[in-house]
Amino acid sequence: QVQVVESGGGLVQAGGSLGLSCAASGRILSINAMGWYRQAPGKQRELVAAITSGGSTSYADSVKGRFTISRHNAKNTVYLTMNSLKPEDTAVYYCNAEIQERTMGMVSTRSYWGQGTQVTVSS
Repeated sequence: QVQVVESGGGLVQAGGSLGLSCAASGRILSINAMGWYRQAPGKQRELVAAITSGGSTSYADSVKGRFTISRHNAKNTVYLTMNSLKPEDTAVYYCNAEIQERTMGMVSTRSYWGQGTQVTVSS
């Protein structure tokens, strides 16, 4: 079975920094894109940042210049470094990974989500 587990997050004052990490484990053949999403109370889940297996990155306009996504392919891990945090960054942050796996002799690609980690930025 494949698992995706996040760590990090917490409470920080506006202007501060936090780091998130997300590790995938299990019977993984390869991982394509990995990304971070967030969902604030009463709002839809939105893409924050994504990174391909080759290292190409994309960011939501609201976090450009403040957040950095990176990954360690050998460790099946993706990171999100968040600087200059704002109260509007408060949300539950979720990791997503497009994982290629072999199940019952067949290779397939599935999207896996982490359990979510709370990030709270106080003003």
